[in-house]
Amino acid sequence: MTKTRILVVEDEQAIADTVIHVLENEGFVVDWVSLGGDAITSLNKKKYALMILDVGLPDMNGFEVCKAIRAHHNLPIIFLTARSEEIDRVVGLEIGGDDYVTKPFSPRELAARVKVILKRVNQAPTEIVHSNKLQVASSGCDFLLNNQLLSLTSIEFKLLQHMHQHAGMVMSREQLLTAGGFAHDAGYERNIDSHIKSLRAKLRKFDDNEYIKTHRGFGYSLNEIT
Repeated sequence: MTKTRILVVEDEQAIADTVIHVLENEGFVVDWVSLGGDAITSLNKKKYALMILDVGLPDMNGFEVCKAIRAHHNLPIIFLTARSEEIDRVVGLEIGGDDYVTKPFSPRELAARVKVILKRVNQAPTEIVHSNKLQVASSGCDFLLNNQLLSLTSIEFKLLQHMHQHAGMVMSREQLLTAGGFAHDAGYERNIDSHIKSLRAKLRKFDDNEYIKTHRGFGYSLNEIT
């Protein structure tokens, strides 16, 4: 059986060694580069299931690397950073990151997040969604709104899929975690708001309607997209 290959992009060797060790113990094959440019080159040569990307790289910002990668690749990306400000987390998620881990971090928690994301990516859609405006893309892991590709992350895809199947129903953050197959103990709940904000922005790009409604103290609902 072919092992799952992960790319680690981290310029601090001690941190990279720790991440590589814990991932290899979980059965993954891990490649390591220390520069953003080398990460882009590696992705063009090999197929990776997931990338762990440091934000503070010597040659280019990790956010810039993510933007360059998203133009050609749709693999899940976990940001690794020393910056914990909310704006950095929001920006990282909005440009296509799937998760955001702040240093110092637990290597076991990072490995758990990797496994949860890969499990979610490999899950088959539970139901094909079609409407006049919203359709599942031919890839099966993205949506078209008004015939325009939304370029969703794997998390955003699962959230929109579930909310569309339950249009009009108020979903709590916990319900959204469960629906997406996220691990409640892996720290995803604090990022749900950021993922919803990013999903809102992508829907708004191709349609002026405000489809996602916030219910303060309860959660979110999606108006029917017809």
